[in-house]
Amino acid sequence: MQPNYQKQKYIFRKSRKRIETLFSQLWDQFKIRNNYAKSFIAFKTRILSKITALTFIQFVNVFVFNKKMNNIKIALV
Repeated sequence: MQPNYQKQKYIFRKSRKRIETLFSQLWDQFKIRNNYAKSFIAFKTRILSKITALTFIQFVNVFVFNKKMNNIKIALV
C-alpha cells in the first residue's frame, strides 16, 4: 500500500470501472485495434461510427428488450 493513500469515493470507483469495461468491450467487439484508415479523418469517422453503434445497441437492449445495458456480445435477434 502506498503511504498517505486515500481510497476514492464509491461513485468514482464505480464510474471508472464502467468506463474501463466499456472501452474493453469496444476493443473486443468492434476490433478498434485493427483499423486500416488512411487518414486521421477516416480514423475519426470509423471510431465515431463504432461508438454510435455501441450506443444504439445499448439503447435497444434497455428500451426494447429490457436487458442490461452492456450486454453487447449477445445477439439482438
